[in-house]
Amino acid sequence: MMSKTPTDLLYGTLDVLVLKAVSGTAMHGFEISNWIRERSRGTLDLDDAGLYKALYRLEAQGAVRSTWKMSENSRRARYYETTAAGRRLLRTESSVWREYALAVSRVLRTA
Repeated sequence: MMSKTPTDLLYGTLDVLVLKAVSGTAMHGFEISNWIRERSRGTLDLDDAGLYKALYRLEAQGAVRSTWKMSENSRRARYYETTAAGRRLLRTESSVWREYALAVSRVLRTA
């Protein structure tokens, strides 16, 4: 049996992490990836393909919207931000993930 890494487990939580990242301010993909990496103290490192699949999926669901703007290095970049539906989804999914993490922790602490 192959051991899973935190990054392997990441993709089941990616949508909620992306929603959290863009809930405070609009960000482009590179900023989102850095934000998640920094908050996880380097444990969660996204690949571009997975991140953009999540962003496109969330945009199709109406949870995020995107606009083209100039980035800090004067390049055009697509910036993502949450919608009202995305903020509701973030609250719901955050609650589900906290409950799930607590349950897993309880099981793992059991003798």
